[in-house]
Amino acid sequence: MFTGIIEELGEVVSIEEFGDSSRIRLRGPLVCTGARHGESIAVNGVCLTVVDSPDELAAESGEFSADVMAETLQRSSLGALVVGSRVNLERAMALGARLGGHLVQGHVDATGTLLERSPGELDGEGNPRWEVLRFSLPQSISRYLVDKGSITVDGISLTVVEAAADSFTVSLIPATLALTTLGAKVVGEPVNLEVDVLAKYVERLLDSRTVPAISKDAS
Repeated sequence: MFTGIIEELGEVVSIEEFGDSSRIRLRGPLVCTGARHGESIAVNGVCLTVVDSPDELAAESGEFSADVMAETLQRSSLGALVVGSRVNLERAMALGARLGGHLVQGHVDATGTLLERSPGELDGEGNPRWEVLRFSLPQSISRYLVDKGSITVDGISLTVVEAAADSFTVSLIPATLALTTLGAKVVGEPVNLEVDVLAKYVERLLDSRTVPAISKDAS
């Protein structure tokens, strides 16, 4: 599990393709601190497993490798990464740690597209103090979004400002613009979306409700 609070902006170092799968190597000194083979690191909101041996991690300080299967390449934006791409990185949350964002699984539900950017007021250097971004919203997950609810965009825990039928908006503070990939995201680029898992569980429980049959006394 993750919290959606990005720890570090990493970089794609290399991509090795194997037909229907890939092995990507990423640079992220912070998330590599204490990393071990088999541990989970979220890359743009996708939970990936560190495949390096302890010796390899020690020898290549600040870098780790992860295998990406065909299912992940098809259902997320990781297939669009190239060498040099910046990525949002977060280590799996520790039990008992503060939950700064919301519960994030690292399982992408769908991909969306950045539709527009609306800068807010500017600071003394001409940079926006905040910015509103609108993303497309696939019909398959639109029912899970509500105004002021939570959504994960490229691994970032964000609050929904407006949830429309086919799009939604989020408002980003300067820290989010500076410390995540959304600060440089260009209109038309894809993003990974993960809805609040609690909403999906509630839906499943409501769908599975059955009305007990009323037994009739035959006497």
